Amino acid sequence: MPQIRPAAVAGSFYPGDAAALAAEVAAYLAEAAAGAVRARAPKAIIAPHAGYMYSGAIAASIYARLAPLAGIVRRVVLAGPAHRVCVSGAAIPSTHAFASPLGDVVLDREALAQLKKLPFVEVSDRAHALEHSLEVHLPFLQSVLRDFALVPVVVGDASPAQMALLLDTLWGGAETLIVVSSDLSHYLPYDSARGRDRDTARAILGLESTLVPQDACGAAPINGLLRAARARAGSASRWWTCATPATPRATRIAWWATAHSHSRRPSMRDEQRGGLLLAIARESIAQGPEPRAESFAWDENWLREPAASFVTLREAGELRGCIGSVDAYRGLGEDVARNAHAAAYRDPRFPPVAPTEIARLDVEVSVLTPRMPMAVSSEDEALAGLRPGQDGLYLEYQDFHATFLPQVWESLPDPRDFLDELRRKARLPARFWHPDLRLSRYGVEKYK
Repeated sequence: MPQIRPAAVAGSFYPGDAAALAAEVAAYLAEAAAGAVRARAPKAIIAPHAGYMYSGAIAASIYARLAPLAGIVRRVVLAGPAHRVCVSGAAIPSTHAFASPLGDVVLDREALAQLKKLPFVEVSDRAHALEHSLEVHLPFLQSVLRDFALVPVVVGDASPAQMALLLDTLWGGAETLIVVSSDLSHYLPYDSARGRDRDTARAILGLESTLVPQDACGAAPINGLLRAARARAGSASRWWTCATPATPRATRIAWWATAHSHSRRPSMRDEQRGGLLLAIARESIAQGPEPRAESFAWDENWLREPAASFVTLREAGELRGCIGSVDAYRGLGEDVARNAHAAAYRDPRFPPVAPTEIARLDVEVSVLTPRMPMAVSSEDEALAGLRPGQDGLYLEYQDFHATFLPQVWESLPDPRDFLDELRRKARLPARFWHPDLRLSRYGVEKYK
C-alpha cells in the first residue's frame, strides 16, 4: 500500500468530519464569490494558514478565484514555512499521498524527484508529519479544483534565489498552480501590527523579495515567489488582487491573501512598446557608423528605466550582427539604441553594415528579465535544470563568460549541445566543469 501522511490538525484547525468540513468550506467560498470582483484567474496565490475560524474567510477570498481553473490545473505546488521541525533549505516528503477528511490527495512523484536533485532540498517526512501550514489548504484546493496532484514543500531557511529556483523548476504552464502559505505579523501591538502589515503588503505588491520572518512567517517562500514572478512579468502583464490585511485585536496575528497572474499573450500596449523599441533600433542603425550625439531624453518613463536588451540583425535569414547587455545598467531606450548600433557596426564577427544593406535588415529586440543564479553543483544538475526553448543562459568562470539567448534553442535543442556550445563561446573546452563555474538564467520579451 502507498504510504500516506495522516491529517495532523483535522478537528482542531478545521472540522475533522467530512460533511461538516465540506459545508464550512462551501459557505466560505460562496460568501467570497458573492462579493468578488471579476479578475483574471491566478497563476500563484498567497493564502493564510491559521485555523478556519480565524482566517477561513480571507483564504476563501482568494480560493474563490480559482473556480475557472477546475479541470485546467492538474498540479499544485504548495510551499509553507516550517513550524515544528528545523529545516535547512526546504524539505519534501517520501510519502505518496496526503490524507484529508475530503479524501486523499496524491503527490506528484515525478515533480518531487525533480526537486530532490536541488542541493538545498532534503527528504524529511518528520518535517511534514505535524506541519499545519500546508495541510490547512488542502480542503480549499479539493473543493475548488477537485482533481489535482500535490507537490508539498516545507521551507526553512532557503534563500530567495533558492526558492525562486525551486519554483522555476516546476513553474510550468496553465496546468500548474503555485500556492504559498503564510500569515503576516505575529503578536505585535495592534497599531504596530497594522503599520507593519501595510508595509508588507506594499512589498508583496511591488514584487520586492525583501521580507523577513517578522513580516510574515512564510517570508522565505514568499520571497522566492516574488523573485520568480518579477523575472517573468513586467508591469504591462501583471495583475494583483488581494484581501485587506486583517489583524484582530484578540489574536494579534495578521492574515492576508493575494493572487498573481500574468499572460504571455501580448497586449496592445506590448505591441506599441515593441514597435517603439524597433523604431529606436532602426533609427540608431540609420545614423551610420558615426552616430550623432544623443541625449536619450525619452518622453516615456519606461524607456528611462534600467533594463537589459539584445539587438539581433539578420539579412535574408542569415545572422548579420548581435550585441547586447546581460545586466541592466542604463535606461532601456538607450540600451536598445546603443546595442543596435553596435550590432550593425561593431560586431567583430561581421564587417560593418553597408548603407545599401540597411533596408534589407530584419531587426529583433529582446528585452531580458533579471538573471537568476542556478544553484547547481555539477554538470548533470545543470543539464537537468535547463528548460529548452525558455531559458537564456549566462556562463561565467574567472575571466571567461558568454551567453545564449533563448532563441538559440531553435538551432541547439539538446541541453548538452546547448551548454557545450556556450562553453566554446566562452573560450572554454566543451565539457569543461569546475566548482567555481557559475550559471544563471533569464527570459526575454522578443519583438521583431
